[in-house]
Amino acid sequence: MQATLERRIESALDRIRPMIQADGGDVWLVRVEQHVAYVQMIGACGGCAASHATLKGGIEAVVREDVPEIVAVEQL
Repeated sequence: MQATLERRIESALDRIRPMIQADGGDVWLVRVEQHVAYVQMIGACGGCAASHATLKGGIEAVVREDVPEIVAVEQL
């Protein structure tokens, strides 16, 4: 079941990834624990001051829409 959940999260990330990559960054799913997806922002997004807004306003919204059992997305 965990592998299927991770695949669904990756699929959701694939929907938003082109926008992040257009700004010179990317996002990777690191792990899922207790209905929380932990991601790492890399490239230009890794140290960007706006990465938290991107995470909560974009990435988390898309992941929670596509994978409703995920309650939060947190950045590592």
